[in-house]
Amino acid sequence: MSTSAWILTVGFAGMVVLGVPFVFAIGLAVTAVIVVADIPLMLLPQTMVAGTQSFSLLGIPFFMLAGELMSAGGLSRRLIAVADVCVRHLLGGLGHVTIVAACIFAAISGSAPATTAAIGSTMIPAMAERGYAKSYATSLTVSAGVLAPLIPPSIAFIIWGVIAEQSISKLFLAGIIPGLLMALGLSALVAWRAHGDKIPRLPRASAAEVRSALRKGVWALLAPVIVLGGIYGGIFTPTEAAAVVCLYSLVVGLFIEKRLRFAQLPTVFLKAMTISAIVMGIVAVSGGMGVLVAQEQFATRLATFLNASIHQQWIMLMILNLGFFLLAAVMDEIALMLIFGPMLIAIGHQFGIDPIHFGAMIVTNVAIGMAAPPIGYCLFVGAAISGERLINIARAIWPQIVMMVLVLILVTYVPAFSLYFVR
Repeated sequence: MSTSAWILTVGFAGMVVLGVPFVFAIGLAVTAVIVVADIPLMLLPQTMVAGTQSFSLLGIPFFMLAGELMSAGGLSRRLIAVADVCVRHLLGGLGHVTIVAACIFAAISGSAPATTAAIGSTMIPAMAERGYAKSYATSLTVSAGVLAPLIPPSIAFIIWGVIAEQSISKLFLAGIIPGLLMALGLSALVAWRAHGDKIPRLPRASAAEVRSALRKGVWALLAPVIVLGGIYGGIFTPTEAAAVVCLYSLVVGLFIEKRLRFAQLPTVFLKAMTISAIVMGIVAVSGGMGVLVAQEQFATRLATFLNASIHQQWIMLMILNLGFFLLAAVMDEIALMLIFGPMLIAIGHQFGIDPIHFGAMIVTNVAIGMAAPPIGYCLFVGAAISGERLINIARAIWPQIVMMVLVLILVTYVPAFSLYFVR
């Protein structure tokens, strides 16, 4: 390998192992290659600017802000109340409430960390009070939160759509069945755990309670209808939908629910800006990494090697899934998609895989990675909310991870699961 290749692989991996934040690890690796290879220094700023110029990427800060406005304005609590009256009487009722509420909130924010934080702040203490171990309650909230990359609208699908130059609306559709399969799998695990721990059932909600929850939650429930109805009704694009739901959440929080105060807005905007800056920073510096990786012809070499060594598509898919899963457990998922995306696309094209199906497979892997130990981002969000040790949450979450991997296998080898609504 060339010196540049060593820096982009071993050098970058070494910085990650040492705990250097991904955005700086990528930036330092790119800068080092530019200096060593005597490439004009303007490459880095040019690729940083070029990498963030896609109109579709505007959806990321808007969806982040929508999630923060929903949480601060009390709409996330309304969603939890609606989920509560619908499913609390089932075996493991509060666990089912967590899953249903996460699915609804995910259809508004598109962000796994935002969904985990919004639902976990209410449901983790509630489950602990009802006899659930706090580590288990946190692991369930994290598992439910990572449904957000699959349930449309999804920030992960927006990023993959930009990388792969595919229709983001079609990618959104491809995530519906995988997301619902994961939600059903989580519900089955919740019932099984509740039966083993002898968690008592909660009483079924009365008709009056249902009517009250629906009446109070109508503004929260309208948000996903507006977002998804607007996108698939052809009224606006996914990026425009993100801006619309931001405005909707702001108006409802300030003037209808009246739980959001003007004095809170600077804090809400700052939180959304902080998370968005992390994401967009990785997007920006990954542009330079992508140019250098292409220059070293990693994608071409890997695709040629796999094509010469592996002749069956199912074996290649298994190897890709295993590699991506292991990388997602130790790398930031957005950086992973941006750095390895071009290589994966080249391999998928080489083996004739439908690009929308391939995108669903990749994002399913991304969803698992956000919950998988040791550095799944949502694990840290859950730990911050509950105060539970990360090692305890990691132990409790493995049954959910195994279930998610089974869903990944179905999505990988049964394309109809991701392409049914697309077709």
